[in-house]
Amino acid sequence: MRTSVSALLTTTAIILAPAATAAAAPAPIVDGNGAIVAPSSTTISFAHTPSGARAGTANEHESRAGVSIVKLYIAEYVVRHGDPEDHADAVEMIRASDDAIADRLYAKYPQSISTTVAEFGLADTHVPGYWGFGTTSTHDMVTYLEAKKRTDPGSPVLAAMATAHGTAADGYPQNFGTALLAGVIGTKWGWSDDRAFHASASFGPDFSVAASVYGSADRLTENVFGAFTEGETSPEHGTPLADCPAVAWLAGDPTLGAPAQALLNTVPPQHIAAFCGA
Repeated sequence: MRTSVSALLTTTAIILAPAATAAAAPAPIVDGNGAIVAPSSTTISFAHTPSGARAGTANEHESRAGVSIVKLYIAEYVVRHGDPEDHADAVEMIRASDDAIADRLYAKYPQSISTTVAEFGLADTHVPGYWGFGTTSTHDMVTYLEAKKRTDPGSPVLAAMATAHGTAADGYPQNFGTALLAGVIGTKWGWSDDRAFHASASFGPDFSVAASVYGSADRLTENVFGAFTEGETSPEHGTPLADCPAVAWLAGDPTLGAPAQALLNTVPPQHIAAFCGA
């Protein structure tokens, strides 16, 4: 049975304020020019949310196969502008990376990706007709995620990423790349039909990161881990679910409690009182 959109919304709406020691943001390893170090087959982009600092491989603007990553851009449009009866499908499309749902939604909302591209300034993203032929860059992926965290932290798109299924609709494991970095809360993965290209885009409380590779899922994971160190542990701050009346009922939920707390941990401290109703 699908998790309801309202439950997912609550889960991420929770996305915003730390409850205990926040996981450290990964620290990119850069060369003398400030570019993230990685093989040329790989593109990586990173943003540190509190400072706004960004880093990427020299080829981070390369517009590569969008694979299922562009489903984020479809879902963005549908959950905000689409018919209410399509919202649950948009969420499930992200959680399960479901191509059949993407086909249906894009046929109904062919303007979805182009509208998202224009709104978020995704200059490296192009879709010549069918969504599956679209291209995007890791730079655009991070730009989108950082904007969502800043302006719409309760987005069901972020909630869907935070509650993604372990296995996609086509049976492929969703457990590689940037998702395995410490501190990650939510991820969207993508892969080519021949499994020769893989990508992932993830967010944590204080960072967003994306990567792609001409190669296997294991290769993407290997190259991502080779491009980062663990960084320093963030100080304790934030609000436990039980102390936030708006979402206290989730504190003991075995399914939604942990992701809800993780999402609440990303809420800026200056907004937590208004959100929790304190």
